[in-house]
Amino acid sequence: MPITVDIDVMLAKRKMSVGELAERVGITPANLAVLKNGRAKAVRFATLAALCEALECQPGDLLRWDGTDASDG
Repeated sequence: MPITVDIDVMLAKRKMSVGELAERVGITPANLAVLKNGRAKAVRFATLAALCEALECQPGDLLRWDGTDASDG
């Protein structure tokens, strides 16, 4: 998929664990891992907003377009 999820980068910058972020956002660590590892098919805007609030960042800090991904086509 040409969208890359950089939640792990923001977690490292904020020195925050997956468990702590999941608790702050209100989702399970398993669901956060699915999103973090790029296996999610969709993300709700409410979840994205909660992630941005918890990580003090913008959506573009978490999601990145990578049009060079050969697996998409």
